[in-house]
Amino acid sequence: MAHERSSGPRLSPSSYEEDIRAVLAPRLAYFEAVARHEHVTRAAQELGVPQSTLSRAMVRLEVDLGVALFARRGRTVSLTPAGRTFLGSAERALAEVEKAADSVRADADPTAGRVSFGFLHTMGSETVPALIRAFRVDHPKVRFQLVQNYGEAMIERLRAGGLDLCLTSPVPDAPDLVARRLDEQRLRLVVPDDHRLASRRRIRLAEAADETFVTLEPGYGLRRITDDLCAEAGFTPRVAFEGEEAETLRGLVAAGLGVALLPPPAVARPGVVELTVTAPRAAREIGVAWLDGHPDTPPVAAFKRFLLSRRGNLLPD
Repeated sequence: MAHERSSGPRLSPSSYEEDIRAVLAPRLAYFEAVARHEHVTRAAQELGVPQSTLSRAMVRLEVDLGVALFARRGRTVSLTPAGRTFLGSAERALAEVEKAADSVRADADPTAGRVSFGFLHTMGSETVPALIRAFRVDHPKVRFQLVQNYGEAMIERLRAGGLDLCLTSPVPDAPDLVARRLDEQRLRLVVPDDHRLASRRRIRLAEAADETFVTLEPGYGLRRITDDLCAEAGFTPRVAFEGEEAETLRGLVAAGLGVALLPPPAVARPGVVELTVTAPRAAREIGVAWLDGHPDTPPVAAFKRFLLSRRGNLLPD
């Protein structure tokens, strides 16, 4: 395996860092095989490539690095000190590549793969556990990475590739997303149990125009729905407290710090009364969203089909 002059330009110092991965990555497995066998012919046979191709690749690697990796005696080779140093790093890099390949194959396994699933905080205590339990009746080994967040943050994570699917409200309408409405959830006006309205069962939202509200922070879907419903009722809510989680808001209501428009709780909370809003119609749509054109692994496709099959029956009674 005699040295040949490279037909291509050697890496310049200015381009070295940006080009080095493209130069080295395809040759690491070749190098590791030659170093392990200390014989070009045997390495070529293992790799299933012509001996001449392997010889040229090793010469080009040395030229691009600017160091001799092998001492050559015919087709037999031995590592130089630089070659031995390089081999250790090459073996670690190849091991990481193999580990990454094993990981993505495991995630895509039809029976035991992984689904990255995002959902609203208000879906976490009851709705999502019930969904996953029902899904795993037929897919007992599928794994889930669960992410709780507000709607806009989940959509950002979906677009960044960090989620396969998300359960959110309002149902998003964007050209790069596919979204399907699954269910509707009525909202209630939650008041302290000693409030002037606490003896009522039903209320028009306009009757709460003079109340102090506690709401989720701007950017949350439920906050937008609250603002829109109050506007439809003819007023702008006077907001005293903003939070990040519906049950925290219930606690603030129980403490007498305001009223709130919220979905029903998983478990009734003492200290508050929840009133049906008769006008305007107070409800939020719940839907599932995913990236348009994004290929699904088998477990993601199965869970997507399952969610769509729950249309109209997503929420616990």
